[in-house]
Amino acid sequence: MSASTCHPSIVELRRLTGEDWPVYRALRLQAVAEAPHAFETTLEEEERVPGAEWRARLERRVQLVAVIAGRPVGTAGLEAAELRSMWVHPEARGLGVGDALVRAVLDRARAEGAAAVALWVVDGLTAAERLYARHGFVRTGEVQETVAGDPTRMDVRMVRRLAP
Repeated sequence: MSASTCHPSIVELRRLTGEDWPVYRALRLQAVAEAPHAFETTLEEEERVPGAEWRARLERRVQLVAVIAGRPVGTAGLEAAELRSMWVHPEARGLGVGDALVRAVLDRARAEGAAAVALWVVDGLTAAERLYARHGFVRTGEVQETVAGDPTRMDVRMVRRLAP
């Protein structure tokens, strides 16, 4: 998949259900393997998660998958007015997949009556932060050490207020 063969208008978004847990698991494992610094867990930890827990994750949150030409290329979730588990496959970056996922999460949060959507992003992931800023997210000043335990990597909180 390349920018020359793909156009963002062919991005299909759909919500994953509990039955789709193998799809979500595969995407999550790809994400953590490709960008381990961006997640609060390790690949080894995620590989040990049983199927029932993957199903439970999908039942307690809205988890979207972005598909291009029948292939899952990204995901983003909404849980308790927080954007979570955002990732786009490197081959699909720059094609509008991230923008489509963020817009869909914001739309869902509005539909659920949320006043705002928050997220944590690793400080220094400038492309991710630019994506969120394009959609109105701003830094709150809150920071936390990443769960992975690297004190040189900090997460920053961003929030997007939603119009009533």
